[in-house]
Amino acid sequence: QVQLVESGGGLVQAGGSLRLSCAASRNIFSFNTMAWYRQAPGKQRDLVAIVTSGGNSNYADSAKGRFTISRDSAKNTVYLQMNSLKPEDTAVYYCTARYFGVENWGQGTQVTVSS
Repeated sequence: QVQLVESGGGLVQAGGSLRLSCAASRNIFSFNTMAWYRQAPGKQRDLVAIVTSGGNSNYADSAKGRFTISRDSAKNTVYLQMNSLKPEDTAVYYCTARYFGVENWGQGTQVTVSS
């Protein structure tokens, strides 16, 4: 079983930055992928950024150039650094980890960007 705990969300003004953290209950390199998704009210849940066990990362077009996914193996934690935030980035952000074919989800953390 995999537990994921997100933190770092909050209220920020447009143009500001936040760093989300996702602490995993096991070695993060045991996961095929780790990713961040987000879901705004009334919208579907969308992929924001993903990193493979080999370190390759990919981003949604809306996140490219502004968001960075990174990992700290010593802390079993994956991060999402979000810069130049926009009101349309407002959403609940979820961390996931794919382990033996199963996508495990955290509880989510709210990010609100005011204009």
